[in-house]
Amino acid sequence: MTRIVYVNGAFVPEAEAMVSVFDRGFLMADGVYEVTSVLGGKLIDFAGHAARLSRSLSELEMANPHTDAEWLALHRELVAQNAVVDGMVYLQVTRGNPGDRDFAYPNPPVPPTVVMFTQSKPGLAENPAAKTGWRVISTPDLRWGRRDIKTVQLLYPSMAKMAAKAAHVDDCWFVEEGVVTEGTSNNAYVVKGNKIITRQLSHDILHGITRAAVLRFAAEAQMEVEERPFTLAEAQGADEAFITSASAFVMPVVEVDGKAVGTGKPGAVVARLREIYLDEMRKSAI
Repeated sequence: MTRIVYVNGAFVPEAEAMVSVFDRGFLMADGVYEVTSVLGGKLIDFAGHAARLSRSLSELEMANPHTDAEWLALHRELVAQNAVVDGMVYLQVTRGNPGDRDFAYPNPPVPPTVVMFTQSKPGLAENPAAKTGWRVISTPDLRWGRRDIKTVQLLYPSMAKMAAKAAHVDDCWFVEEGVVTEGTSNNAYVVKGNKIITRQLSHDILHGITRAAVLRFAAEAQMEVEERPFTLAEAQGADEAFITSASAFVMPVVEVDGKAVGTGKPGAVVARLREIYLDEMRKSAI
C-alpha cells in the first residue's frame, strides 16, 4: 500500500509530497516537530504532545496552524488512511516559504508549512530490547542551549546516534559539566534502591511527554523520585538505569561506557514502570 502523507491541507501519496526549496525548515532548521505513538490504532498521550507542540511554536514566535481538535482529527485521519495499528505519527511545522533565502524571519509572516506522515511499527510495545536492555556510551553535549524546544535541528543527535552505532551500542548519553543531560532522543534516569533519579526540567533537556507520565505513575506506585543531575559514575554504580521516549516507552539501560549497571540485566523497577506505563497508556489512548 502506498503511504499517504499530509502536506499543507492535502492528503497525498508520498511520492507526490513536496515542499519548496525555499522553505525555512529546509534552509534554516526553522521548525518544530512532534512524534505521537500509536498502539492498537489509537494515539498515546496525544494531549501532552499537542501541548508541547503549542509551547515549542510559541517559544519560536510561530502561530499554531491548528487547534488541538483539528490536530487530533488530522492524526486520526492519517492513521486510518494508512491502516496503522502500531507505529508513530510524525508532524512538522516550519516557518514556511518566504520566497527566497534570508536569515530574517519573513515579515509579515507567511503561511507555515505543515507535514505529517506515519511509520508503521508492528509490535511496537513488544520490542525485544526491553528484555535485554540498551548499552550506551557518553559523549560531550554540544547542542544549542534551548533543548526544551523540540526543533528539527537534529544534526548533533544524529551524529551521536552514528557514534553509538559505530561503537556497536544502542545510544549515546550527552554529558555537560560532568553530569548527564539526556540521551540523543530520550530522557535518562538511574535507580538507586527505590529512588528514581532524573534531571530536573530546564532549558537543558527536552520536556519529555513520556517522562511526565512515567514520573506521575512512579509517584502513584509509591516510588520516590528525585529530580537532579547525576554523573556517569552514579549511573555505573546504580541498581538500574533506563530511558523514556515516545517510541521506546520505558527502556532499561544495562551498560554505561562499557560498565554494567547493577546486574547487567534489566531490573524489576524498570520492568514494573514499563508495565504500568503501557497499561495506563493503552487505557487512555484515543
